[in-house]
Amino acid sequence: MEKQESRGQRKVLTGVVVSDKMNKTRTVLVERLVRTGLYSKTLKRAAKFHAHDEGNESKIGDKVEIMSTRPVSKTTKWRVSKIVEKARA
Repeated sequence: MEKQESRGQRKVLTGVVVSDKMNKTRTVLVERLVRTGLYSKTLKRAAKFHAHDEGNESKIGDKVEIMSTRPVSKTTKWRVSKIVEKARA
């Protein structure tokens, strides 16, 4: 257990699965709100991350929590830690 504590806190993000066409990999869209400096207007910013899903459990529309991990492939540096909410059929 001591080894995990020495690695530090891992980044955790919540987003929506937008693609499940790859085997064991999901594309997750993460949105965040940002305030501009001068006018303090709130803007919505989005980023897509490739996340490893070992059991191919998540589907398009599912809300998932992803966690940073060691690189699994060239573009996959996150993994799906849990499915927060299943998509409605």
